[in-house]
Amino acid sequence: MAILTGVEKVAINFNTPTQQDLNEVTVADVEKYIAEGQFAEGSMLPKMRAAIRFTTSGPGRRTLITSLDQLVEGLRGQTGTWVVP
Repeated sequence: MAILTGVEKVAINFNTPTQQDLNEVTVADVEKYIAEGQFAEGSMLPKMRAAIRFTTSGPGRRTLITSLDQLVEGLRGQTGTWVVP
């Protein structure tokens, strides 16, 4: 599954000097980042929750989060953030 958003990659510490873009992140790490308040409600938080739901809904599932203009590259594994089990 792909979730399109306004940024190429999901980041923690967004818009701070310590911003870290995420290439691949596990569901457990996403849950930890949610608990830390890393993702804003009405912004990245609903997308991350949807990624968790899909990724955990069946074996072999993972979710790509990226921008529309980077979708093809993301599907090729060249960019974006992959949420994996």
